[in-house]
Amino acid sequence: MNRFNPGKVVATPGVLAALEASGEPLFDYLTRHLSGDWGDVDAEDARENELSLQNGWRLLSAYTLKSGTKIWVITEADRSSTCLLLPEE
Repeated sequence: MNRFNPGKVVATPGVLAALEASGEPLFDYLTRHLSGDWGDVDAEDARENELSLQNGWRLLSAYTLKSGTKIWVITEADRSSTCLLLPEE
C-alpha cells in the first residue's frame, strides 16, 4: 500500500545499469519506498522521513542491491517526482 504519491518516476542511467547488473527490478525498490520501507537509512533519517510524510518534505530511501551497489530513491517535497539514482550521481 502506497503511503504517498510518487509523482513522475525517473531513474538515472547509472541506477538502471546497476539494477540490470544485479538482476533486480526497479519496481521492487520503488514499491518499498512508497510503502514507507526506507531501507538502509539510520534511525534518525527514518524518523525524518516519517515527519516528512506529515509535513510535505522530501523523502529519501537508501537500499543495497544484491551486488552490493547502493542506490537512493528520492521523492521531492511537492511529490511531483521520484528519482532512483546512485549516491554519487
